Amino acid sequence: MMPSSDKKEITDLCAQVRGLLQDFKHLGIDEVFVQDLPSDLPRCPVGERLSGDEKMACRPETLEEIAAELHNCQRCPLSKRRRNVVFGVGDPNAQLVFVGEGPGREEDEKGEPFVGEAGRLLDRILSAMGLNRDQVYICNVVKCRPPGNRDPLPEEIEHCEPYLKRQLAAINPRVIVALGRFAVQTLLRDSAPVSRLRGEWREYEGIALMPTFHPAFLLRNPAMKREVWEDMKQVLHRLRELRS
Repeated sequence: MMPSSDKKEITDLCAQVRGLLQDFKHLGIDEVFVQDLPSDLPRCPVGERLSGDEKMACRPETLEEIAAELHNCQRCPLSKRRRNVVFGVGDPNAQLVFVGEGPGREEDEKGEPFVGEAGRLLDRILSAMGLNRDQVYICNVVKCRPPGNRDPLPEEIEHCEPYLKRQLAAINPRVIVALGRFAVQTLLRDSAPVSRLRGEWREYEGIALMPTFHPAFLLRNPAMKREVWEDMKQVLHRLRELRS
């Protein structure tokens, strides 16, 4: 069995290589060539895997590898005040992913998303859906707490959203639920109020997306819980359709 220290070193190295390849991709470099690869292997696009009967020259990255790359992230000013990177929790193969805006104070302290009062309400919503945290995946658009819980700035989103896209690619969910104004408007690139966007199916990265209110909003406006439940019923119906 491989020693745990060696395994961590290999995982960290893989994460660094993945980060480099993602940087290449953002620069418009579509392919990399490795002379030592067997000659019968086709060239593999950066950050993607070959499909069908083609041999694998690279594989999808894992959530563990992405988290290792983000562990000491210093890409934007949010890193200077955070206590923890809040990466995400749940089933790495979840069919349903919930995406919020960013960590709050309690999330920053514990390194886990949705652990405060809003998180407890989200747990109750999941329970009403017949689910729990271990059966879904929960994360945020940005992984570090903005000062004073303000909205993340455009440059902060620019640095962090690629990691959300990589998380979703690793999980490959069937449905995303975007929670709250900021997450909804950011993912949909739409400045319309959530009250107008919620309840209507959209897409993000080719994945079905349901916009809805944030649990924190529901704590202040309990009368809106009915609208959120209608949205969650649509989500359950879509998941059943996709399984059939």
